[in-house]
Amino acid sequence: MSARERILDAAASVMRERGIARATTKEIARVAGCSEALLYKYFADKQEIFLGVLSERMPPIAGAAELTGTVRENLETLTRDVLVFYVQTFPIAAAVFSEADLLTAWRDGLRARDAGPHVVHGIVEDYVASERRAGRLPTSVDPWATAVLLCGAALQQAFLATFAGATEIPDAGEVAARLVAGVLGPTEA
Repeated sequence: MSARERILDAAASVMRERGIARATTKEIARVAGCSEALLYKYFADKQEIFLGVLSERMPPIAGAAELTGTVRENLETLTRDVLVFYVQTFPIAAAVFSEADLLTAWRDGLRARDAGPHVVHGIVEDYVASERRAGRLPTSVDPWATAVLLCGAALQQAFLATFAGATEIPDAGEVAARLVAGVLGPTEA
């Protein structure tokens, strides 16, 4: 395993255990079995490590090429993926809200990298907009509102699961189907 892979594995472990706010590059390097200098050879800062963990160590959210079912099936897949992603990342990222200065620093750093929570919403919104343009969803369906409703509900479920001590949502597919039915209705699309 390469040093970069060891660093990402260590960072995912440390961040899950301690959250972003308390995870230090020193601790990540120690768990990875490398020096902090080597860590900085691969990553500019802790935010870049966090983004590497999100993109390479967390469950992925389906891309457009993977969405080959009906609109309903595709939205259920996206929503399930968002649920699973949120339940894994919520404990890591929640700590940035503990201090105003910390939140500001993270917000500014992620914004500079065009990263942050808006990305997940954008994936769902873009998918809904593309289906609306293709005529598979009525023009009355608002892509932004649909993404807000599905992503917001997924985040709320991830919060509740994390608060209850769960590290996963065992029935994520069923929860996703119910959320999509709540937005599209039981038989539409």
